[in-house]
Amino acid sequence: MKAVQYRAVGSAPVVVTVPDPEPGPGQVLLEVAAAGVCHSDIAVMGLPAEAIRFPLPLILGHEGVGKVAAVGDGVQGVELGDMVAVYGPQGCGSCIKCAAGKENYCLHAAELGIFPPGLGSPGAMAQYMIVDDPRHLVPLGDLDPVRAVPLTDAGLTPYHAIKRSLPKLVPGSTCVVIGAGGLGHIAIQLLRAMTATRVVALDVSQDKLDLARTVGAHEALPSDSSASNKIWGLTGGRGADVVLDFVGASASVAIAAAATGIESDLTIVGLGGGTVPVGFGALPHETSVTAPYWGTRSELIEVLDIARCGEIDVHVETFDIDEAPLAYERLRAGAINGRAVIIPNP
Repeated sequence: MKAVQYRAVGSAPVVVTVPDPEPGPGQVLLEVAAAGVCHSDIAVMGLPAEAIRFPLPLILGHEGVGKVAAVGDGVQGVELGDMVAVYGPQGCGSCIKCAAGKENYCLHAAELGIFPPGLGSPGAMAQYMIVDDPRHLVPLGDLDPVRAVPLTDAGLTPYHAIKRSLPKLVPGSTCVVIGAGGLGHIAIQLLRAMTATRVVALDVSQDKLDLARTVGAHEALPSDSSASNKIWGLTGGRGADVVLDFVGASASVAIAAAATGIESDLTIVGLGGGTVPVGFGALPHETSVTAPYWGTRSELIEVLDIARCGEIDVHVETFDIDEAPLAYERLRAGAINGRAVIIPNP
Protein backbone atom coordinates (compact mmCIF):
# COMPACT_ATOMS: atom_id res chain seq x y z
CA MET A 1 0.00 0.00 0.00
CA LYS A 2 0.98 3.65 -0.35
CA ALA A 3 1.77 5.58 2.82
CA VAL A 4 3.17 8.98 3.79
CA GLN A 5 6.18 8.57 6.05
CA TYR A 6 8.47 10.77 8.08
CA ARG A 7 11.64 8.75 7.62
CA ALA A 8 14.56 10.60 9.19
CA VAL A 9 15.13 13.52 11.55
CA GLY A 10 14.89 16.80 9.68
CA SER A 11 13.67 15.25 6.43
CA ALA A 12 10.51 16.06 4.49
CA PRO A 13 7.66 13.54 4.40
CA VAL A 14 7.66 11.17 1.45
CA VAL A 15 5.25 8.76 -0.22
CA VAL A 16 6.42 5.15 -0.02
CA THR A 17 5.10 1.67 -0.66
CA VAL A 18 4.93 -0.61 2.39
CA PRO A 19 3.29 -3.99 3.08
CA ASP A 20 -0.42 -4.00 3.80
CA PRO A 21 -0.99 -4.34 7.56
CA GLU A 22 -2.99 -7.23 9.02
CA PRO A 23 -5.01 -6.99 12.23
CA GLY A 24 -3.90 -9.02 15.21
CA PRO A 25 -6.10 -10.15 18.10
CA GLY A 26 -8.34 -7.33 19.28
CA GLN A 27 -7.33 -5.04 16.41
CA VAL A 28 -9.31 -3.46 13.57
CA LEU A 29 -8.09 -2.83 10.02
CA LEU A 30 -9.48 0.28 8.31
CA GLU A 31 -9.50 1.12 4.65
CA VAL A 32 -8.74 4.83 5.06
CA ALA A 33 -11.22 7.20 3.43
CA ALA A 34 -9.60 10.45 4.54
CA ALA A 35 -6.68 11.65 6.65
CA GLY A 36 -6.14 15.16 7.98
CA VAL A 37 -2.98 17.26 7.73
CA CYS A 38 -2.12 19.17 10.90
CA HIS A 39 0.46 21.58 12.35
CA SER A 40 1.08 18.95 15.04
CA ASP A 41 2.66 16.81 12.31
CA ILE A 42 5.04 19.66 11.52
CA ALA A 43 5.84 19.99 15.23
CA VAL A 44 6.69 16.28 15.38
CA MET A 45 8.87 16.55 12.29
CA GLY A 46 10.64 19.51 13.89
CA LEU A 47 11.74 17.59 16.99
CA PRO A 48 15.47 17.12 17.52
CA ALA A 49 16.72 13.54 17.54
CA GLU A 50 17.07 13.43 21.35
CA ALA A 51 13.39 14.38 21.80
CA ILE A 52 11.97 11.63 19.56
CA ARG A 53 10.70 8.77 21.74
CA PHE A 54 9.34 6.55 18.96
CA PRO A 55 10.95 4.69 16.06
CA LEU A 56 11.30 6.11 12.57
CA PRO A 57 10.07 5.81 9.88
CA LEU A 58 6.60 6.92 11.01
CA ILE A 59 3.39 6.88 8.96
CA LEU A 60 1.85 10.29 9.58
CA GLY A 61 -1.79 11.21 10.11
CA HIS A 62 -3.52 11.53 13.50
CA GLU A 63 -6.88 12.47 11.96
CA GLY A 64 -8.45 9.45 10.29
CA VAL A 65 -11.76 8.06 9.11
CA GLY A 66 -12.36 4.88 7.17
CA LYS A 67 -14.25 1.68 6.54
CA VAL A 68 -13.78 -1.44 8.63
CA ALA A 69 -12.02 -3.83 6.25
CA ALA A 70 -11.06 -6.68 8.62
CA VAL A 71 -10.99 -7.48 12.32
CA GLY A 72 -8.74 -9.61 14.50
CA ASP A 73 -9.79 -12.36 16.84
CA GLY A 74 -12.03 -11.31 19.69
CA VAL A 75 -13.16 -7.99 18.24
CA GLN A 76 -16.72 -7.00 19.06
CA GLY A 77 -18.74 -3.86 18.52
CA VAL A 78 -17.88 -3.17 14.88
CA GLU A 79 -18.89 -4.86 11.65
CA LEU A 80 -17.20 -5.14 8.26
CA GLY A 81 -18.14 -2.14 6.15
CA ASP A 82 -18.84 0.21 9.08
CA MET A 83 -17.69 3.81 8.48
CA VAL A 84 -15.90 5.06 11.57
CA ALA A 85 -13.79 7.93 12.90
CA VAL A 86 -10.61 7.22 14.85
CA TYR A 87 -10.26 8.65 18.35
CA GLY A 88 -6.61 9.68 18.34
CA PRO A 89 -5.34 10.28 21.89
CA GLN A 90 -5.21 6.66 22.92
CA GLY A 91 -4.27 5.57 26.43
CA CYS A 92 -3.87 2.46 28.54
CA GLY A 93 -7.62 2.05 28.96
CA SER A 94 -7.44 1.18 32.66
CA CYS A 95 -6.16 4.17 34.68
CA ILE A 96 -8.61 6.54 36.39
CA LYS A 97 -8.43 9.05 33.51
CA CYS A 98 -9.02 6.42 30.83
CA ALA A 99 -11.90 4.96 32.87
CA ALA A 100 -13.56 8.37 32.63
CA GLY A 101 -13.06 8.45 28.84
CA LYS A 102 -10.17 10.93 29.19
CA GLU A 103 -7.57 8.92 27.32
CA ASN A 104 -6.08 12.26 26.24
CA TYR A 105 -4.88 12.51 29.85
CA CYS A 106 -3.86 8.87 30.36
CA LEU A 107 -1.55 8.55 33.36
CA HIS A 108 0.52 5.69 31.94
CA ALA A 109 0.73 6.22 28.17
CA ALA A 110 4.25 7.65 28.26
CA GLU A 111 5.73 4.93 30.46
CA LEU A 112 3.99 2.21 28.44
CA GLY A 113 5.15 3.63 25.11
CA ILE A 114 1.59 4.26 23.88
CA PHE A 115 1.50 6.91 21.16
CA PRO A 116 -1.40 8.30 19.12
CA PRO A 117 -1.63 7.18 15.49
CA GLY A 118 0.55 9.45 13.37
CA LEU A 119 2.23 10.95 16.43
CA GLY A 120 4.35 7.96 17.34
CA SER A 121 2.50 4.91 16.09
CA PRO A 122 1.51 4.23 12.44
CA GLY A 123 -1.13 6.75 11.39
CA ALA A 124 -3.94 7.30 8.93
CA MET A 125 -2.02 8.75 6.01
CA ALA A 126 -1.99 5.42 4.19
CA GLN A 127 -4.39 3.27 2.26
CA TYR A 128 -4.91 1.07 5.34
CA MET A 129 -4.30 1.51 9.07
CA ILE A 130 -4.50 -0.61 12.19
CA VAL A 131 -6.54 0.57 15.18
CA ASP A 132 -5.48 -1.22 18.32
CA ASP A 133 -8.90 -1.44 19.99
CA PRO A 134 -12.48 -0.91 18.74
CA ARG A 135 -13.10 1.45 21.69
CA HIS A 136 -11.07 3.98 19.71
CA LEU A 137 -13.64 3.98 16.90
CA VAL A 138 -16.71 6.21 16.73
CA PRO A 139 -19.50 5.58 14.18
CA LEU A 140 -19.44 8.12 11.36
CA GLY A 141 -22.97 7.49 10.14
CA ASP A 142 -23.96 9.58 7.14
CA LEU A 143 -21.29 12.27 7.59
CA ASP A 144 -19.04 13.02 4.62
CA PRO A 145 -15.66 11.43 5.50
CA VAL A 146 -13.67 14.25 3.92
CA ARG A 147 -15.41 16.99 5.90
CA ALA A 148 -15.70 14.88 9.04
CA VAL A 149 -12.07 13.80 9.38
CA PRO A 150 -10.80 17.20 10.66
CA LEU A 151 -13.34 16.98 13.46
CA THR A 152 -11.29 14.21 15.12
CA ASP A 153 -8.72 16.84 16.13
CA ALA A 154 -9.45 20.27 14.63
CA GLY A 155 -13.03 19.94 15.90
CA LEU A 156 -12.47 17.92 19.07
CA THR A 157 -9.65 20.10 20.42
CA PRO A 158 -11.52 23.43 20.33
CA TYR A 159 -14.71 21.74 21.50
CA HIS A 160 -12.89 20.46 24.60
CA ALA A 161 -11.49 23.95 25.26
CA ILE A 162 -14.86 25.67 24.76
CA LYS A 163 -16.71 23.25 27.06
CA ARG A 164 -14.38 24.16 29.90
CA SER A 165 -15.31 27.84 29.55
CA LEU A 166 -19.06 27.51 28.92
CA PRO A 167 -20.01 29.14 32.28
CA LYS A 168 -18.26 32.32 31.10
CA LEU A 169 -19.59 32.29 27.52
CA VAL A 170 -22.93 33.84 28.46
CA PRO A 171 -24.93 36.55 26.66
CA GLY A 172 -22.96 39.80 26.79
CA SER A 173 -19.61 38.03 26.99
CA THR A 174 -16.77 38.22 24.45
CA CYS A 175 -14.61 35.34 23.25
CA VAL A 176 -11.46 36.06 21.26
CA VAL A 177 -10.25 33.39 18.83
CA ILE A 178 -6.61 33.88 17.85
CA GLY A 179 -5.83 32.06 14.62
CA ALA A 180 -8.70 31.48 12.21
CA GLY A 181 -7.14 28.56 10.37
CA GLY A 182 -7.85 24.83 10.68
CA LEU A 183 -8.86 24.76 14.35
CA GLY A 184 -9.90 28.39 14.67
CA HIS A 185 -12.49 28.44 11.90
CA ILE A 186 -14.16 25.38 13.47
CA ALA A 187 -13.95 26.95 16.95
CA ILE A 188 -15.85 30.00 15.68
CA GLN A 189 -18.67 27.79 14.44
CA LEU A 190 -18.76 25.80 17.67
CA LEU A 191 -18.97 29.01 19.68
CA ARG A 192 -21.87 30.23 17.56
CA ALA A 193 -23.65 26.86 17.88
CA MET A 194 -23.07 26.39 21.61
CA THR A 195 -23.14 29.88 23.11
CA ALA A 196 -24.49 33.42 22.82
CA THR A 197 -21.04 35.03 23.19
CA ARG A 198 -19.69 37.65 20.82
CA VAL A 199 -16.86 36.10 18.77
CA VAL A 200 -13.85 38.22 17.82
CA ALA A 201 -11.37 36.52 15.47
CA LEU A 202 -7.74 37.56 15.08
CA ASP A 203 -5.34 36.47 12.35
CA VAL A 204 -2.37 37.78 10.38
CA SER A 205 -3.90 36.59 7.08
CA GLN A 206 -6.64 38.53 5.34
CA ASP A 207 -7.89 35.33 3.70
CA LYS A 208 -8.35 33.73 7.11
CA LEU A 209 -10.06 36.85 8.47
CA ASP A 210 -12.45 36.65 5.53
CA LEU A 211 -13.04 32.97 6.34
CA ALA A 212 -13.67 33.88 9.98
CA ARG A 213 -16.41 36.29 8.96
CA THR A 214 -17.88 33.74 6.57
CA VAL A 215 -18.23 31.11 9.31
CA GLY A 216 -19.75 33.46 11.86
CA ALA A 217 -17.26 35.73 13.64
CA HIS A 218 -18.92 38.97 14.74
CA GLU A 219 -15.62 40.82 14.38
CA ALA A 220 -12.42 39.92 12.52
CA LEU A 221 -9.30 41.96 13.29
CA PRO A 222 -5.64 41.84 12.29
CA SER A 223 -3.54 40.07 14.91
CA ASP A 224 -1.08 42.89 15.47
CA SER A 225 0.17 45.15 18.25
CA SER A 226 -3.09 47.10 18.31
CA ALA A 227 -5.37 44.06 18.61
CA SER A 228 -5.62 43.95 22.41
CA ASN A 229 -6.45 47.66 22.62
CA LYS A 230 -9.17 47.19 20.01
CA ILE A 231 -10.65 44.35 22.06
CA TRP A 232 -10.72 46.52 25.17
CA GLY A 233 -12.48 49.17 23.10
CA LEU A 234 -15.01 46.69 21.71
CA THR A 235 -15.82 45.47 25.21
CA GLY A 236 -16.20 48.92 26.76
CA GLY A 237 -13.12 48.47 28.94
CA ARG A 238 -14.13 45.04 30.23
CA GLY A 239 -11.71 42.90 28.24
CA ALA A 240 -12.32 39.45 26.85
CA ASP A 241 -14.06 36.87 29.04
CA VAL A 242 -12.40 33.98 27.18
CA VAL A 243 -9.40 33.92 24.84
CA LEU A 244 -8.67 30.80 22.78
CA ASP A 245 -5.19 30.98 21.25
CA PHE A 246 -4.85 28.46 18.43
CA VAL A 247 -1.39 29.75 17.50
CA GLY A 248 0.42 29.66 20.82
CA ALA A 249 3.45 31.65 19.67
CA SER A 250 5.08 34.31 21.82
CA ALA A 251 3.40 37.12 19.90
CA SER A 252 -0.07 35.58 20.06
CA VAL A 253 0.03 34.69 23.76
CA ALA A 254 1.19 38.24 24.48
CA ILE A 255 -1.92 39.54 22.69
CA ALA A 256 -4.04 37.00 24.56
CA ALA A 257 -2.68 38.07 27.94
CA ALA A 258 -3.18 41.74 27.13
CA ALA A 259 -6.78 41.17 25.98
CA THR A 260 -8.07 39.23 28.99
CA GLY A 261 -10.28 40.81 31.61
CA ILE A 262 -10.95 40.07 35.25
CA GLU A 263 -12.11 36.46 35.95
CA SER A 264 -11.29 35.45 32.39
CA ASP A 265 -10.10 32.19 30.84
CA LEU A 266 -6.94 32.25 28.73
CA THR A 267 -6.56 28.94 26.89
CA ILE A 268 -3.40 28.22 24.90
CA VAL A 269 -4.10 25.50 22.34
CA GLY A 270 -1.48 26.17 19.66
CA LEU A 271 1.99 24.62 19.70
CA GLY A 272 3.96 27.80 19.03
CA GLY A 273 5.97 27.59 22.25
CA GLY A 274 4.76 30.86 23.80
CA THR A 275 4.29 31.19 27.54
CA VAL A 276 2.35 33.50 29.85
CA PRO A 277 3.66 34.79 33.18
CA VAL A 278 1.28 33.85 36.00
CA GLY A 279 1.31 35.47 39.43
CA PHE A 280 -0.33 38.24 41.39
CA GLY A 281 -0.44 41.33 39.20
CA ALA A 282 0.84 39.57 36.09
CA LEU A 283 -2.70 39.13 34.74
CA PRO A 284 -6.10 40.56 35.67
CA HIS A 285 -7.45 39.19 38.94
CA GLU A 286 -8.57 35.55 38.86
CA THR A 287 -7.53 34.95 35.28
CA SER A 288 -7.28 31.22 34.64
CA VAL A 289 -4.58 30.02 32.24
CA THR A 290 -4.65 26.51 30.81
CA ALA A 291 -3.10 24.47 28.00
CA PRO A 292 -5.49 21.59 27.21
CA TYR A 293 -4.70 18.59 25.05
CA TRP A 294 -7.13 17.16 22.49
CA GLY A 295 -10.42 15.90 24.05
CA THR A 296 -12.31 12.89 25.39
CA ARG A 297 -13.99 10.06 23.50
CA SER A 298 -17.43 11.24 24.56
CA GLU A 299 -16.61 14.74 23.33
CA LEU A 300 -15.72 13.35 19.90
CA ILE A 301 -19.17 11.74 19.76
CA GLU A 302 -20.68 15.11 20.70
CA VAL A 303 -18.70 16.97 18.03
CA LEU A 304 -19.85 14.55 15.35
CA ASP A 305 -23.43 14.98 16.57
CA ILE A 306 -23.12 18.76 16.20
CA ALA A 307 -21.84 18.26 12.64
CA ARG A 308 -24.72 15.89 11.96
CA CYS A 309 -27.10 18.72 12.89
CA GLY A 310 -25.53 20.91 10.22
CA GLU A 311 -23.89 23.36 12.63
CA ILE A 312 -20.32 22.94 11.32
CA ASP A 313 -19.10 23.54 7.78
CA VAL A 314 -15.46 22.46 7.66
CA HIS A 315 -13.57 24.20 4.88
CA VAL A 316 -11.19 21.69 3.30
CA GLU A 317 -8.63 21.47 0.53
CA THR A 318 -8.18 17.91 -0.72
CA PHE A 319 -5.05 16.19 -2.02
CA ASP A 320 -4.47 12.64 -3.24
CA ILE A 321 -1.86 10.64 -1.37
CA ASP A 322 0.89 11.39 -3.89
CA GLU A 323 0.31 15.11 -3.25
CA ALA A 324 0.73 14.82 0.53
CA PRO A 325 4.25 16.36 0.56
CA LEU A 326 2.79 19.36 -1.31
CA ALA A 327 0.04 19.66 1.29
CA TYR A 328 2.66 19.90 4.03
CA GLU A 329 4.59 22.52 2.06
CA ARG A 330 1.44 24.59 1.70
CA LEU A 331 0.63 24.18 5.39
CA ARG A 332 4.11 25.36 6.40
CA ALA A 333 3.65 28.40 4.18
CA GLY A 334 0.29 29.26 5.73
CA ALA A 335 -1.38 28.72 2.37
CA ILE A 336 -4.13 26.30 3.49
CA ASN A 337 -7.44 28.08 4.05
CA GLY A 338 -9.24 25.78 6.48
CA ARG A 339 -7.97 22.19 6.70
CA ALA A 340 -5.98 20.01 4.28
CA VAL A 341 -7.25 16.47 3.79
CA ILE A 342 -5.48 13.55 2.08
CA ILE A 343 -7.57 11.03 0.12
CA PRO A 344 -5.53 7.76 0.21
CA ASN A 345 -8.04 5.63 -1.74
CA PRO A 346 -9.66 7.81 -4.44
